[in-house]
Amino acid sequence: MRFELSKDFLEELRLKIESQDLPWIKDQVLELHYADIAEVLDKLSSEEAKFIYFLMDEEVQADVLMELEEEVRDKFLASLSSKEIADQLENLDSDDAADILGELSDEQIQEVISQMEDDEAAEDIVDLLNYDEDTAGGLMQKEFIQAKLDWPVDRCLVELRRQAEDVEKVYTIYVVDDINKLVGVLSLKRLLFASPKTKIIDLYQGKNIISVKTSDDSEQVAKVMEKYGLVSVPVVDLQNKLVGRITLDDVVDIIKEEADKDFQLASGISEKVESNASVWRMSRARLPWLLIGLLGGILGAQVISGFEGSIAKIPALAFFIPLITAMGGNVGVQSSAIVVQSLAKGNNQFGSILSKLSKEARVALLNGLLLASLIYGIASVFENATLGFIVCISLFIVMFFAAIFGTLIPLILDRYKIDPALATGPFVTTLNDVIGLFIYFTVGMFLYDV
Repeated sequence: MRFELSKDFLEELRLKIESQDLPWIKDQVLELHYADIAEVLDKLSSEEAKFIYFLMDEEVQADVLMELEEEVRDKFLASLSSKEIADQLENLDSDDAADILGELSDEQIQEVISQMEDDEAAEDIVDLLNYDEDTAGGLMQKEFIQAKLDWPVDRCLVELRRQAEDVEKVYTIYVVDDINKLVGVLSLKRLLFASPKTKIIDLYQGKNIISVKTSDDSEQVAKVMEKYGLVSVPVVDLQNKLVGRITLDDVVDIIKEEADKDFQLASGISEKVESNASVWRMSRARLPWLLIGLLGGILGAQVISGFEGSIAKIPALAFFIPLITAMGGNVGVQSSAIVVQSLAKGNNQFGSILSKLSKEARVALLNGLLLASLIYGIASVFENATLGFIVCISLFIVMFFAAIFGTLIPLILDRYKIDPALATGPFVTTLNDVIGLFIYFTVGMFLYDV
């Protein structure tokens, strides 16, 4: 049965914690799925969460810790001693432990590492901390299953049982040579059905092995796993030696983080912020693009002031300013969003770029023709045929140019290694507002001959 957290449940739980009713807590809380337990702890105070946390088994503690909201987890860890944090890290996969340690100060990291009793685990975590967090090396975990080429099946099974003690999920057996170079993979099914004395060299698959380098960007790792439908991918160093693996759950986190970042950029937020961030940080993240919007507004006002005489003679021109700016912004954002999505999937070949530009231009021409015809009829009925023709022609031209700019700008940003998601935000909207107004009034002056 699916658990639903309610206000009544939390109130009752707090009373049970206060009275230390352990049987009730074990039955109603500790029997839940670890994701549900994390949801409960997110709503409790640090002391209340700490009380329940240390009633759980070590394996459940590790799962719950990684499911906690980042800010809640930081507060919770801050309430623990260095020894308690060290004990928790030893129950985590190396990549998760490194992620948690990476949030601490250098002094705290040294203190926690010194408190760890498992020297091998501590060494793995320290090694991972040496990699940039946005690379495959910073994303990988050190726990994986490997077999040597010259092992017979019976020895391999014994070795794998020993290795599997530290590996939570076994997806693939990686095959290495004597100097630990990755040479292939082996399916568990094929291993189990082989005769005991058959050697791994006669069983493994050595063709078309997909791997990533420790220096590969995390986004590139996600694209590789998506393209080949992998649930895990081996990580090798520059000498092709096997050093770790990356699992699907880690990649899903990366995809989510990138999607959140792109959404915030598209919304005009220049840095990652959480909903519970401070007012100052949220203001700092939004201010740069608000300033760009302000500058765009000033430029738009300058364009309008430049045609003040035309507006004075034909006041009806002002009626359709919001329409022109809104349609230009909408078309630009639509076009840029399609291109950004395509770039995110790795489609940035020259032929593909020309195809996108051509297609968006044709879409803009068709939509512009339909909407311009519609607005011609509306403007003609409410004002006059001349104004209807001006708005019609202006809207058609503005939509066409907005589509071209919306397509080109993210491509140009991508060319210069700037996140193209910027193009779907205020940048394109502001640019199209200014250009749209200039086109509108220029057409108006020409056709009204003023």
